[in-house]
Amino acid sequence: MSRNIYSVGQVNAYIKDVFDGDYLLRNLSVRGEISNCKYHGSGHIYFTLKDEQGAISGIMFKGNRIKGLTFPMKDGDQVVVTGSVSVYEKGGTYQIYAREISLAGAGDLYVRFEQLKQELEEMGMFAPEYKKPIPRFAKRVGIVTAPTGAAVRDIIQISRRRNPFVELILYPALVQGEGAVESIISGIMALDDMNLDVLIVGRGGGSIEDLWAFNEEAVARAIFSCNTPVISAVGHETDTTISDYVADLRAPTPSAAAEQAVFSYQEWQNTLNNYRLLFGRAMSKRLEATEAKITTYAKQLGYLSPTSRLDEKRQYAIGLEQRLESAMNRRLEEHRGKIALLAGRLDGLSPAKKLSQGYSYLMNSDGKTIYSTGQVCVGDEMEIFVSDGILDAKINQIKEDVSWKKN
Repeated sequence: MSRNIYSVGQVNAYIKDVFDGDYLLRNLSVRGEISNCKYHGSGHIYFTLKDEQGAISGIMFKGNRIKGLTFPMKDGDQVVVTGSVSVYEKGGTYQIYAREISLAGAGDLYVRFEQLKQELEEMGMFAPEYKKPIPRFAKRVGIVTAPTGAAVRDIIQISRRRNPFVELILYPALVQGEGAVESIISGIMALDDMNLDVLIVGRGGGSIEDLWAFNEEAVARAIFSCNTPVISAVGHETDTTISDYVADLRAPTPSAAAEQAVFSYQEWQNTLNNYRLLFGRAMSKRLEATEAKITTYAKQLGYLSPTSRLDEKRQYAIGLEQRLESAMNRRLEEHRGKIALLAGRLDGLSPAKKLSQGYSYLMNSDGKTIYSTGQVCVGDEMEIFVSDGILDAKINQIKEDVSWKKN
């Protein structure tokens, strides 16, 4: 009896055709818990979907993630995976190819979340122009959260560590369950009327159901209408609520909200000390520059002052006086030389000197000097001046003989 023998690939291909031909397996939703969740570098997500009865491998391709996955999936999430079940021929395994993954029991809440988010965004409640700045140096901080739990303890602890001088005002509110929305709104309104510097509105982490009060439109509108700047601090860093979008600032955790609302006193002291040092250095440089300018101006003023100018003129006058005296002395010396020369010449012409040398001169009765025989007549009286006296004489005879001149 002959029998057909098939290859492994043929068998896997046949099983794949059977799976792909089943209408139910082409489009079904499976509920289970996520495990072995891995985000591949290619953008695909590999996971295992399990419950008490079994497990099935799954994959979501990168192209389906954009619309099919609206939350950060992780191990332990209870989800509903919608897609198709088929066979991976090479491995001979079957797996679910996910087109959409939603949290089990929370799918309706996510739909409501996305609808309200889109509606409020279209109304402009998330617009940056409506965001109020968080004051840098808040002195009074309001807190709307549960009076017990890690959130309020973290906020108080971090605020006290950063700045013990900041006043914290707590409004104990319900943050989940029945009455939470009304309690949160009442807290926002009550603290807003107290003219505080900033409000922290939030709570610790939890499921989407636990955080849902902060996704209600009434809470969003209360935050938007608040005159006091609001920091939203709901859940953990991966949790996002409507309150985060409408608040003036989103903090990833309540601890981060305290750090953003309360400035560090020590850091500010360090900053002030640095400013003091910088200011002191700048002032020292400015004083040195000013002193140098004053010294320069003083010198310039000294040059331009009346006393300095008078001293300068006095010195100039003294110089002129010295030059004049020198010039006069030179002129006097020159004239003394000339006078001496003239005196020598005059001395040579002096009658007294001539008389002392044996010469004499004659003067008639009229007091005129007799130079020629033509000036006198016989009988005229005259005076003869010699070196030691005067002789009275009378002309007895006139001789015209000039032979002595030839000698």
